[in-house]
This record gives sequence, structure tokens and C-alpha cells, in this order.
Amino acid sequence: MNVETKIPGAPRDRIPLIEPEAMTDAQRRVHDEIVAGPRGRMVGPLRAVIHNPDLARDWSRLGAQLRYETSLGNRFSELAIIVTARHWASEVEWAIHVGLALDAGLPLALIEAIAAGEAPHFENERDAIVYEYCRQILLHCRVDSAAYAAVRTHWGDVGVVELTALIGYYSMVAMTLNAHEIPAPSDLPTAPMIDGCGRSALPPATNAREHVA
Repeated sequence: MNVETKIPGAPRDRIPLIEPEAMTDAQRRVHDEIVAGPRGRMVGPLRAVIHNPDLARDWSRLGAQLRYETSLGNRFSELAIIVTARHWASEVEWAIHVGLALDAGLPLALIEAIAAGEAPHFENERDAIVYEYCRQILLHCRVDSAAYAAVRTHWGDVGVVELTALIGYYSMVAMTLNAHEIPAPSDLPTAPMIDGCGRSALPPATNAREHVA
């Protein structure tokens, strides 16, 4: 049974989203491996990537490593993911992770500011550090020395490598979702990302610079 719904009003003129019963043996093996893992179901970009089962297997394993097994912890990983989703105007990535971000302890007001493209205010210093690092690399393709040093101070060399990889991975996820118009799981509402995808969508936090200087 399909657990996802089509984008309202959008014809399915992209690649087909293969149901398990229609998969090849190789695709089904990867599907079953994914479902048996921490995700519990195959949703999002993997529904497109399964067309190449070897890629889907490697993709899934990399995603599991970056999502569940880094030194960053859920709170800061989910913050990085929703900032990345906002930058790429990926409604599905946002829908999947906004609830996880709340569950990880991120304040609703902070999440709403990011969604609206407004300058967020941070009470937690490390939230501000992660946001600023994400914002700079997504908008400017570089990170300044202060933002880089702030991440290394709190998470070390391993953490700055993991955070950068996490942003890159979820950028790939967002592009895949957007390009193939992958629908959100039917149990998750989506909301349009205002202003669309653009480099003006992530303003500096009102108090970020004092935390990364």
C-alpha cells in the first residue's frame, strides 16, 4: 500500500514511484533492508533513488550514519536539517523533519522564524553556532573563520566534518525531492516555503555574531 500522497494538482509526469510488489529482486532487497533499519519505512528521496538499487543502498547507509550516528546529537542535527530544507525550499524535507526538530527540543518560535525566513533569536548558544555555520555555507558557499572555529570549539574536528557532511547530504536529499516531486508521507502536512528557493531566505540571527565571534 502506498503510504504517500501526490502533491495536490500535480500530474505524475516524473519518474514512477515503484511499489514494493512491482520492484525487481535487487530493488526489493534494498527496500526491505531500509524498512528493517531505523527509518522503519522507505519515504522521501529513496523512493526515487531505488531505481538504482546499489545507489539506494549506499545512499541509505550514508544517511543513517549522518542522521543517527554523529557526535552532534539530535537537536543540532535536526536544526541543520531544517535550515537546509528551508534554503532549498524543500517542503517534503521540512515536513518530515519539523516534528523531529520539535521533539529534539528546538523551540517552536525558532522553527517558525526559520520557516518564515525571519531572523531567528537564539537563547541557546550552540543553536546559534550551528545555524550560522549552516547559513554561511548554504548562502555563500564558504564559512568564515569565526563560524568555523565556533563549531570546532564545541564539537571538535570530527564535529565540523560531520556538520558539513550533514548539510551536504540533506542538500542532496532536498534537490532529489524537488526534482522528482516526491510527495510527503500522507500522515505529514506540508506548507509552502515562502519566497521559494533563494539566497536571501536565510538572514543572520539577531544575536548569532556574538556567539561565533
